Amino acid sequence: MMNILVIGNGGREHALAWKLKQSPQTDRVFVAPGNAGTAMDAENAEINELDFPSLIQFAKQNQVQLTVVGPETPLAAGIVNAFEQEKLRIFGPDKNAARLEGSKVFCKEILKKGGIPTAGYHVFTDGGAAVEYLKTVRDQQVVIKADGLAAGKGVVVCDTAEQGVEAVLRMTRDHEFGDAGHRIVIEERLHGQEASVLAVTDGSTIAVLQPAQDHKAAYDGDQGPNTGGMGAYSPVRLVDDQKLHWIEENVLVPTVHTLNRNGTPFKGVLYAGLMMTAGGPKVLEYNARFGDPECQPLLMRLQTDLADIFQFTLDRQLHRIGMLKWDERPSVCVVMASRGYPGQYEKGKVITGLEEAAKMKNVKVFHAGTKLDPHGGIVTHGGRVLGITAIADTIAEAKKTAYEAVRKIHWEGAWCRKDISDKSAAY
Repeated sequence: MMNILVIGNGGREHALAWKLKQSPQTDRVFVAPGNAGTAMDAENAEINELDFPSLIQFAKQNQVQLTVVGPETPLAAGIVNAFEQEKLRIFGPDKNAARLEGSKVFCKEILKKGGIPTAGYHVFTDGGAAVEYLKTVRDQQVVIKADGLAAGKGVVVCDTAEQGVEAVLRMTRDHEFGDAGHRIVIEERLHGQEASVLAVTDGSTIAVLQPAQDHKAAYDGDQGPNTGGMGAYSPVRLVDDQKLHWIEENVLVPTVHTLNRNGTPFKGVLYAGLMMTAGGPKVLEYNARFGDPECQPLLMRLQTDLADIFQFTLDRQLHRIGMLKWDERPSVCVVMASRGYPGQYEKGKVITGLEEAAKMKNVKVFHAGTKLDPHGGIVTHGGRVLGITAIADTIAEAKKTAYEAVRKIHWEGAWCRKDISDKSAAY
C-alpha cells in the first residue's frame, strides 16, 4: 500500500486526490495545501506549494512513495528537481522541461524545431519595437502573449491594431503580468474551434487521453475576458479517432522527440491546446500538467488505475499500461465562480447546498477555491470556487444533470456560464 502526496489546492488537485484514492494500491492521500473538498476526500497538509523544504520533510515523515504535482508554478520553480535530489519519487517534468509551459518563447522554439504545426510568430523584448511591428500586420488580428506564467491570463486576442498596441503596453510598460511580460510573443491569429488533447509520457512512450474542450472566456457565447477556465467536457466530437491519431503522430510524438534532442527530456503530462483550423490542427500552446477544469471530466471517465499510470511513467515502463480504458459516457464540468472573477472578488462567503448536490447520482462536486471556516462550514476562498461534474449517456444529459446540481448550491455572488458543452452540438 502506498501513501501519495498531491501538490496544489484547486479543482484539478481535488480530482487527482479523489481518483488516486480509488486505486487499490493507495493507502493515504495527502494534499498540500488542499481545500475544503480535499479535506473530505483525502488529508490536507497546510504547506504552501512553493515551500519545497517543508514539502520534502513532510513526504519523508509520512512515508510518501509518490508525489504528484498539480499546478504549473511549482513545476516551473523546480519542485521535481528538489524532490529528485532527495531521492523522492515525483510525477511531473523537471524545471528545464517545464519551460514548455513556463516560457511561450521556449515553446515556440520547440514547435519550430520539430516542424509541428503552429501559428507564425515574432518575439520582442522592447515594447516600442513591438508597436512598430504591429503597424506592418495586414489584417491586424493578432494574439499577444506574455512569455512567462500569468495564471492563465497572459494571453490577449486582438481584433484591431488599437487592441494590439494596448496589450503590448499593458505587458511591457505597465508590467501588468510582472516579469512574465519581460518578453512577449506576437502571433498570427488562428481561427476555428479549440480542443485540448492531453497525454502522459515517460519520454519514450505516449499514452493519449480522450480529447476535451475548455471554455476560457468568462461569459456565455465565449464573450468577456479570459479566465482560468469556466467549464469543460469530454469527449469532443470535433476530435474523432482519426484526428486524435493524426494529433498523436504529428504533434505529440514529434514534440517528445524534439524535447529529447534538445536535451530537455519530458516526463509527465503533455497538454496540447489546439486550434482546429480549416488547414488542420495547430498548437496554440503547451501546458506541462493536467488542465483545470479539463482534468475533472477526464478523470470522471478514466477507468485505468491512475496510480499505475504515474508509477509506470516514473519507471519508464509506460508501454506496459497498454490502451487506457474509458467510460464511454460523456462528462461535463461547470465551474461556479465568485462575483467579480476574473477581476477582484470577495472571499469568505458561506456556501450552502453542497450536501444536496453530493447526493445526486453521477455527480461529483470538485472544490477549487474553498476552505473550512472555524465554525465548521465551507466558505469561498478563490475566484473559481467549485467544479460541478456530471456523467451521463449523452452530453445533453450530462449538461442537464450538472446544472441541476449547480442550482442546489448557493452563496452570495455565485455565478457560472450557462452554455458549457453547447458547442458539441455544432459539429
